[in-house]
Amino acid sequence: MLRVASVFFIDIAAFCVMSNHYHLLLHVRRDDAISASAIDIVRRAHQVVSGNEITHKYANRQTIEPHEREQVDIFVDRWRKCLFEISWFMKILNEGIARRANKEDECTGHFWEARYKSQPLLDEKSILSCMAYIDLNPVRAAIADTPEQSDHTSIQLRIDQWKNKKTAEEPEQPVEESQPPALMPLIGNSHHNMPQGLAFNLIDYIELVDWTGRIIRQDKRGAITDDLPPILQRLDFTPEQWVVLTTRFEHRFKGLVGTIESLKAMCANFGLKRTVNLSSSKLLLQ
Repeated sequence: MLRVASVFFIDIAAFCVMSNHYHLLLHVRRDDAISASAIDIVRRAHQVVSGNEITHKYANRQTIEPHEREQVDIFVDRWRKCLFEISWFMKILNEGIARRANKEDECTGHFWEARYKSQPLLDEKSILSCMAYIDLNPVRAAIADTPEQSDHTSIQLRIDQWKNKKTAEEPEQPVEESQPPALMPLIGNSHHNMPQGLAFNLIDYIELVDWTGRIIRQDKRGAITDDLPPILQRLDFTPEQWVVLTTRFEHRFKGLVGTIESLKAMCANFGLKRTVNLSSSKLLLQ
């Protein structure tokens, strides 16, 4: 999953691999794909598709004829678009997993039950809620007691990286270098010259997920402590809203997710007459 994402112009903000499904929160870097050089596009594409003799000559900087360059340009235009498409990313990822699983099981046929489902997240509130919902999957399913014990999750990867850096007592590093390189970094409140990333502080987010996980595991959704994590205060969540979002996110939202303002703006852009998820947004994100 992480290796395929590194080929695409797609960042993974959160992930969780369960026994029979997985969750991903993706950020598409369309502008980076459009501005990338032709040779970068070809070399990336060759990591997931075979290409042909001409594209390999071009990738190796060998001399090609003018008519061959025209063929290369056709492939570059096609691959440039594919390398920031979620549908192509999911196709490459799921095909690879299916082939390996069928080989292990010595069988053929469909491995996945159905096509993947996706939901656009429109603002900080929806992104943060979905991240925590994904990272807490093993805790909700009672297969892990704490976030750091949640195998195959982005929160475990972030915590392990943070613990290793803290133990090493290395000099302070730029924020993007102190976090897992395979994940989209948490950069705190964004400001000038900050790297691209999520506008949440890493330690705040770890504490938030741990705080939420304790509530879920104790099965006392009404008994919420007063020491609210700073992220909830900044985004103006009530504790009750937050617990519902991190336990029922997929059940409460279908399709677009965001505040009322974000939903109305997006629906207007698409020419939709009816604003989707309006009641859930009013109840949980407003």
